[in-house]
Amino acid sequence: AAGMFLRLLSDVQWRAANPKWRRMTSSQRSTSTTAEAAPVYLPAQAQVVICGGGITGTSVAYHLSKMGWKDVVLLEQGRLAAGTTRFCAGIVSTARPVSIERKMAHYSNKLYQQLEQETGVPTGYTKTGSLSLAQTQDRLISLKRIASSLNVMGIPCEIITPKQAVQLHPLINIHDLVGAMYVPEDALVTSANVSLALATAASRNGVQIHERTSVSHVTVQKGRVTGVETDRGRIQCQYFVNCAGQWAYELGHSGEEPVHIPLHACEHFYLLTHPLTEPLPSSLPTVVDPDGRIYIRNWQGGILSGGFEKNPKPLFTEGRNQLEIQNLQEDWDHFGPLLSALLRRMPGLEALQILQLVNCPESFTPDMRCIMGESPTARGYFVLAGMNSAGISYGGGAGKYLAEWMVNGYPSDNVWPLDLKRFGTLQSSRTFLRHRVMEVMPLMCDLKVPRWDFQTGRQLRTSPLYDRLDAQGARWMEKHGFERVKYFVPPGKDLLDLDHSKTFYKPDWFDIVGAEVKCCKEAVCVIDMSSFTKFEISSTGDQALESLQYLFSNDLDVPVGHVVHTGMLNEKGGYENDCSIARLSKRSFFMISPTDQQVHCWAWLKNRLPDDSNLTLEDVTWKYTALNLIGPRAVDVLSELSYAPMTAEHFPSLFCKEMSVGYANGIRVMSITHTGEPGFVLYIPIEYALHVYNEVMNMGQKYGIRNAGYYALRSLRIEKFFAFWGQDLNAFTTPMECGREFQVKLDKGIEFVGQEALLEQKQNGVYKRFTMFILEDHDTDMDLWPWWGEPIFRNGRYVGKTTSSAYSYTLERHVCLGFVHNFDEKTGEEQVVTTDFINQGEYEIDIAGQRFQAKAKLYPFSSLFTQRRRKDEVELSGYQRE
Repeated sequence: AAGMFLRLLSDVQWRAANPKWRRMTSSQRSTSTTAEAAPVYLPAQAQVVICGGGITGTSVAYHLSKMGWKDVVLLEQGRLAAGTTRFCAGIVSTARPVSIERKMAHYSNKLYQQLEQETGVPTGYTKTGSLSLAQTQDRLISLKRIASSLNVMGIPCEIITPKQAVQLHPLINIHDLVGAMYVPEDALVTSANVSLALATAASRNGVQIHERTSVSHVTVQKGRVTGVETDRGRIQCQYFVNCAGQWAYELGHSGEEPVHIPLHACEHFYLLTHPLTEPLPSSLPTVVDPDGRIYIRNWQGGILSGGFEKNPKPLFTEGRNQLEIQNLQEDWDHFGPLLSALLRRMPGLEALQILQLVNCPESFTPDMRCIMGESPTARGYFVLAGMNSAGISYGGGAGKYLAEWMVNGYPSDNVWPLDLKRFGTLQSSRTFLRHRVMEVMPLMCDLKVPRWDFQTGRQLRTSPLYDRLDAQGARWMEKHGFERVKYFVPPGKDLLDLDHSKTFYKPDWFDIVGAEVKCCKEAVCVIDMSSFTKFEISSTGDQALESLQYLFSNDLDVPVGHVVHTGMLNEKGGYENDCSIARLSKRSFFMISPTDQQVHCWAWLKNRLPDDSNLTLEDVTWKYTALNLIGPRAVDVLSELSYAPMTAEHFPSLFCKEMSVGYANGIRVMSITHTGEPGFVLYIPIEYALHVYNEVMNMGQKYGIRNAGYYALRSLRIEKFFAFWGQDLNAFTTPMECGREFQVKLDKGIEFVGQEALLEQKQNGVYKRFTMFILEDHDTDMDLWPWWGEPIFRNGRYVGKTTSSAYSYTLERHVCLGFVHNFDEKTGEEQVVTTDFINQGEYEIDIAGQRFQAKAKLYPFSSLFTQRRRKDEVELSGYQRE
């Protein structure tokens, strides 16, 4: 079989190139080896144990050894590179939709290019380039958006015509194409050999590699990894890395402290052919035809072609008794549609002789992004798995980021989109995963327009008001498993048409959201924001205040009843969280964080709060329903319902008070809306949620009350220049870079995490500035919309990317938020960004290759802030999170 041939070739080449490994290994030799090595016992202890000898495990070992960590043991239950890595198609592609994935793939490409020279192991690296084909205009737009991002990264890329595409690959049928994207530096490799080359280099740097060694479970004591139990004995260790591929899920659940790694395997098919009569040249570009759901690369003079069918076949992997992945059952009926797509794209292949249909498992995750990072429940337990059929493209870069994370305590770039802690336990249900991966695998090729949503695994976490809101026309999206309203469809609208509107242009919900925004500004709207993460921190003495003062950047020693907006910073001054904290009493605090902070923030606090029985941290997210009353008439509605004056004199901005609303008491009312508009958020014990909602809606009828959703909230917060965590703010952005120095207690003489980094920025200046852009020559009805991730140009030179975008119904313009850098023209190094640098530039925003003029502002339009309660409200409430 072709796969076995590749495997045997890899064995011979690698072991011949690395006699030192042959002496160290304790595994049995396959028939491809020329000598039996004497058994070598496992070490009793090591600093790091890595489980998995595929591309991810060997990449982590390679990069750890490069960074100086030599006391590393890599364990493989079968043979190196004998799992999914062996069956990888070997395509290294940088044409990825997510920024961090593009960076990982770009690094991988550069690493593999020099790996053979470094190790002596032939990796089969061939720079062929890649062609991504577009059968529709929408697909071409999506390719143009990717091309814009690749070009500003310095990766050559161009959008070409169908005629240019056929010149690059003469076998392509172009009759149904509207264009293509050509990336000349994409490459092909022999995946198993790349993994063996990484292992060779790691071994030379001191890493011990043991094949035929299975990990049964990881031992954890007091929340920290202490060792690994294997079928050949125990190894004490400080760090464990789960790179077990499709077995990562079960290995994570094998210990007393389960580590939830949400991935699930599916069967993945590709075809191998005999060489053509005139063998294909090795320089032909790889072809990706997403509308046909297939990819095609040359393979030994013939082709290798696979794809992502609409009806994938999930695999169960319990037992981990399959030491090496074997070629699964052929299924020609299942592969039929992909074969038809291949022959439509390359009709000249019809007479080609087929060598084999390969069927191998690939692991997929709930959101199509790989999983990396440290477990929230076990310190020292790291994960790198779930590569979504892109293991060879991401393997080098992902291994580098994870090694940096382990050695330095943080990676060198923002990897939050890939962080294990973006998931909770709810995504680890086997049924959920099985259903979700059946949706995810086809989505690998489906056109993903802005604001698309997963359809499986829905209605998992819902507010008590879900059915009421759904009956009133709510249209839903999902965040961290929680159902949230996008907008409400008015009676009489064509619901089916609206639900299926997918476009890069002006969306069908434009007028609906506009009406909700208008109501927020002129009357009163209600938005269910129950998904927010809610923690309570309390103590018997001053422990809670003292701990929070150190962990948060703003001063929390405020009078009882006051609300403070603050960052939770890391040592480099970057935002690990952006939250509101209300002081409920002298010794208790109520913390409101973004929805997807539930796992991350909990782990961050638990790992840093003192181990004190008098100090308690409780997750109360599920205890409270949150209703956001936005608009100038919110004060009237709440006054009548509570029989209490709610004017600014009696209820000042950023204040929190327990009140009765209707018949319900114990409602925590905060004078904050996260939009800059006047109003209140009500945190309601869930048993009272329906009653309070009904009372609010009934009382609000005379004030023009209506329901609203998160799209209206997003428009309001972006036009007010409010950043939110996870999109605008992350672990690499600081308060100084966002104009939030006033939210930091630098002059209070109180030590806090990140203080030194912020003081240094205050003295030396910042290297990027959060900036607001108003598009000036953009036609909302006819032009492509900005969504996020668009390149920003200043005086014709690239300076950064947008992080958020929305249409401002008040300004009647599109508003983009993003960070502006100052790159040196000759060296490309970052320089200090001053106010003058921002204000003196001419700006353009690149939307799918078309540039639009934009006006830059460092402060919001003051005219938008009407009915301000007091002078500092804009500053103090200037944030939003989703």
